[in-house]
Amino acid sequence: MRLRRREAPQLGVLGAVALAATLLSVAAGAGGPRNNGLRVAASAWRGLVGTPREQVAVGQRVIVVLKSPSLADRVASAGGTATEAQERQWTAAALAADHQLIASLAQQGVKIRPEFQYARVLTGFSAPLDPRAVALLERLPEVAGVYPVRIAYPASLSSKMIQNGRLAPGAGVEANVDLPGFDGRGVTIALLDTGVEATHPYLLGRVSAGEDVIDSDDDPSASASPEDAARLERHGTQLAGLLAGSDGPGGLNGIARGATVLPIRVAGWQREASGRWAVYGRTDQLVAGLELAVDPNADGVALDAARVALVGLAEPFAAFADSPSSRAVAGALRLDTLVVAPAGNDGFAGPGYGSISGPGGSRAALTVGAADIRESSATVHVVLRSGLDVAFDRQVPLAGAVAPPGNMSLRLAAPRLAGRPSAGPPKLTEFFDDDGFSLVAGRAALVPAGSDPGYAAAQAVKAGAAAVILYGDMLPGGGIGLDDDVTVPVVSVPGWAGRAMVEAVLSGRRALASIERARAESRVEGRVAPFSSRGLAFDGFVKPDLVAPGVGLLTDAPGRAEDGSARYSSISGSSAAAAVVAGAAALLAQARPELDASALKGLLAGTAERLPRESVVAQGVGRLDLGSAYPGEVAALPTTLSFGRATGPHWHATRRIVVRNLSKRPLRIEVDGDERDRGGGRGLIFEFSKPRLVRVAPGDIASVYVTAAALSDGSSSIEGMLTVQPEGSTPVHVPWLVTFRPRRDDLLASVRLSTASFKPSDSAPAVLAFQAGRIAGGGQLEPVARLDLELHGPGGSRLGVLARLRDLLPGRYAFGLTGRDAKGERLERGRYRLRLTAYPTGHGPPSRAAVRFTIR
Repeated sequence: MRLRRREAPQLGVLGAVALAATLLSVAAGAGGPRNNGLRVAASAWRGLVGTPREQVAVGQRVIVVLKSPSLADRVASAGGTATEAQERQWTAAALAADHQLIASLAQQGVKIRPEFQYARVLTGFSAPLDPRAVALLERLPEVAGVYPVRIAYPASLSSKMIQNGRLAPGAGVEANVDLPGFDGRGVTIALLDTGVEATHPYLLGRVSAGEDVIDSDDDPSASASPEDAARLERHGTQLAGLLAGSDGPGGLNGIARGATVLPIRVAGWQREASGRWAVYGRTDQLVAGLELAVDPNADGVALDAARVALVGLAEPFAAFADSPSSRAVAGALRLDTLVVAPAGNDGFAGPGYGSISGPGGSRAALTVGAADIRESSATVHVVLRSGLDVAFDRQVPLAGAVAPPGNMSLRLAAPRLAGRPSAGPPKLTEFFDDDGFSLVAGRAALVPAGSDPGYAAAQAVKAGAAAVILYGDMLPGGGIGLDDDVTVPVVSVPGWAGRAMVEAVLSGRRALASIERARAESRVEGRVAPFSSRGLAFDGFVKPDLVAPGVGLLTDAPGRAEDGSARYSSISGSSAAAAVVAGAAALLAQARPELDASALKGLLAGTAERLPRESVVAQGVGRLDLGSAYPGEVAALPTTLSFGRATGPHWHATRRIVVRNLSKRPLRIEVDGDERDRGGGRGLIFEFSKPRLVRVAPGDIASVYVTAAALSDGSSSIEGMLTVQPEGSTPVHVPWLVTFRPRRDDLLASVRLSTASFKPSDSAPAVLAFQAGRIAGGGQLEPVARLDLELHGPGGSRLGVLARLRDLLPGRYAFGLTGRDAKGERLERGRYRLRLTAYPTGHGPPSRAAVRFTIR
């Protein structure tokens, strides 16, 4: 799998920044005419889970986090309870800290126009800031840190098709998560996603008034693309249906059909880097959404906070524990709102830091990966030929929801411009000639899959295609799923086969496609989906916490079909799995109203059912098991453990587990390790504090300390589960993993200065370029928690920090040296040294590099 990462936006604060794209080769897999295997890998889901990831420029936007206590901090310090008057006072004080800092900077000539101000889940603001303002803020004692604004993307058939049973095997399934006697009534779930179509019949009476953070109004409806009115934001409506939909076709219902969904639009149609419109959100908008989730009427009091908040967005690969969005999740938990977040849709990674997305890297988040619970999927035999030449002859997965009615033999056709590179999916007009006649009517349309295969297929169907053959990356079975606009069979073929047939069509040769009747192939039920992101988070903790059904889930869709009926669809992705868990949390909150957010998190994660043949970094504890969570009497915190990296045979680390009695009776609770680690059979041994058997009064807590010690110098990771067993009750489990320190921890490389001698200039600075972070073997990311650029003058005197950058993903960075010092004053002539210090996200020494230059 090849993932293209561009880190330029987050360095916009540095002024003259030029950045090259970095390729992360996470899981190699290439195919061509001579490759006999058509393995569908994790990358096959690209464009099918969530929305296409367009390149987005965030300008010079940053989030400034202040040290002043937020409302969440104050409430936690007060023991978790406060009056309305106290909460209003504390929120006002946090906002006053924002205003005071902004006013103070204005007196120094630094004008800040904040786009968002935060006071509830954290204290701070977001704003576009120039390089000098950022450097000044980082030096102020009131500032905890200045962080880059990142981009977050949504992580993810008509009713008649569902009712009439026209679905191909595996095209659409129900999550089948329930708690008999409970439907979530009285529980509010805040949905932070794209807009929601509250008037959809599946959602009538289930969606309350909400807020639109994107357009700064109170209408969080699903918006249409300014470039194409037929393209509505889908993701929020689909997740709302998974949460609380009811009375759908074929008896379809959401998980908590009695719950109330509070829609908060934090993602939607916005301009991307090229000026086109794309669906995405920003982390400053996400934090603003969490502020509304804990204080829906924005009166400064969080007593009306949503019980559960579902974040439908994912910041790719950004599993930083200290990021603003992670801090905001922790603040929401302190205000008794459980935040459920997707693990991400970036698939496999290395044994160390994995591919977890933000804010799922926050310890406070209940982070959910996607499991595939389909029992079968459909495949079809496809033959592509031109005359007597057979270009392709294979059994392939059926990508869409509609199976061929029988054996099909069709002429191949292609849209106009098919042989040319395109900046986006084909437009409907490209399927018609200059006289308005369809080029693909009644034929099999050859269409490039591109970044949005579902949309590409829908355009071909609208033009009258009898079947659609997408070419590019091979798509997984049922990947496109249910879509009211895709009512014909859809298959995919490798790019080389598709391009060969397009060439035949464009040259006027007779090209044919044969698609045989679909056949069902059984699957191993209950595996983690290939696209689901794996841990660890960047603080070393195991993520995700658990997995839930997240492939081909039936739900609603915005808009109306041609006959005026409501649209329904299927959705895949870790955000869909997170919606299932959020709905389960609502059921559990109704069934056991005395549980706070932390207890809900501990029960849902700790009682999950372990999946065989899956690593803890893929599944966390295991698959959601609401039936076991409901009677649970114990929660363990944290829900997953980090022992850090083992450095050799003498390494050891001690961690604390807090055991909490959630019952109304005293409990005897024992904490034990994995049987495989007794006696050090795997090169690791566990020791527990005495006593490991604790007695805990109702509602009370106890602490158990666990020490892991390495007996040998390992070269790979070791994982397992700790079991917290209350006497006569349901056990909970805590997954852990120990990685061994890589041989090289160099986080700085290729440090170069464009010129070693220059005159001070704001318009033509010297350019310092460097590689920050690295990608180790197997796709293991080594990010940078903090990077300092410190200036030293003639004689070695320290002149201050020119720039401080936080939470850097591996990439190529550049910084403009204007010949000014940390205070903005022009440097005198002489020799200078710029020292770069990169601090790792986990424990370990920093990496250092230096360059020398002369000011003329």
